[in-house]
Formats: sequence, structure tokens, C-alpha cells
Amino acid sequence: MRGRVGECALEVYPPPIKATATCARYRPKGAPPPPPPPRAAGQPRGSGGRSRAPERAPSPERRTGAPAAPLRSTLPREIDIDMDIDEFRRVLREVLSEELGVGRAEMGGRWEGGELVLRPGKEGTAEKRIPLDVFFHKIVMLRDKLRVLEQKLNAHEGLSDAEKVQLQAYITGCYGTLTTFNVLFSRREDGFIGSGKDD
Repeated sequence: MRGRVGECALEVYPPPIKATATCARYRPKGAPPPPPPPRAAGQPRGSGGRSRAPERAPSPERRTGAPAAPLRSTLPREIDIDMDIDEFRRVLREVLSEELGVGRAEMGGRWEGGELVLRPGKEGTAEKRIPLDVFFHKIVMLRDKLRVLEQKLNAHEGLSDAEKVQLQAYITGCYGTLTTFNVLFSRREDGFIGSGKDD
């Protein structure tokens, strides 16, 4: 009978393997693999219905005697979510938009296909034409960035309450100045809101 014969191809046993050792993963050639155990909802794939530590391969130092390379952290196991990647991205966008106060706004139907014309007062100079959908997109980006700035200001730990109120007043003043463009929004609640008529 042979003694120690080599390494385990599945890396279940540390090398060298005794000739008398039996493998728990052995199955006859051509036999189908065993069916996986049922998983509970939300349980990660490959957990086998019970939590267990991931199996480690024998270290290179034990196999060859060479110094082992630095270990890299393993990636987290895939979480079983019943949605495809497009649905996941859509939900993620909605959550981020809700948290940051940003989102998609629709332009009023009567402005679709329109143009913003900047006509100079000096004769002989060309006018500037900007498609209204491009101009509206810039207005929405400005609105969203002001909202993010407002949230970051309110959450800032290095500012006193008096400083936050003072800076918030400037942001509210910006909103009031931009209320002129509320006419472009399809829904009034998507537009700018100032502090009142005093703006």
C-alpha cells in the first residue's frame, strides 16, 4: 500500500494526502451532482441552508515551502435579490434621488420644441438661440445642486446654528431669484420656492 500520495485537487484536505483517506465529495464518474438544499428567502446563495466558514485552500507555504503572498480580503457573497440589474439600478436611483432631494422634472408641454432667443440691443450683431429643453435641463441641474448644498449645509458639524441660518438665507434667496423660471416646470412643486413676496 502506498503512503502519502500528493495533494487534493479539490483542496479539501491539506497535502500530502494519505492513500487510505476518503473524500467526502467523491462521486462516481458520470454521476449527477447532488441537488442543492432549499434556501430561505434572503439567504445568500451557496450557504447550503446553514452558516459555515468558507473553506480555505492550503497555504502556498505549506505546499512549496515558499513564503506566502499577502492575503487579499474576500469579496462578500452575492445576495439573493429577486430583481434584475436594470430594476435594481432604477430602485437605487429613486432612493438616492429621494435622499438627496434631486430627481427628474418634466417641462411643461407648451414649451416643448421651443427656443430661448437672446437678441442683442446692438444692431448688426447675431442673436443667440438656445433650445428650451437644453435650457430647462440646466435649470434643473442648478436646482438639484442647490438642494444638495442645502442638505450638506444642514448636516455640517463644524458650523454653528447661527452660521447655518445665515448661509441658509443666501440659498433661500437664490431660490427666490430663480422662481422666474417656474413657468417652465410641468408641476409647480418641482420648481423653486423662495421665502415669500419679499424676495
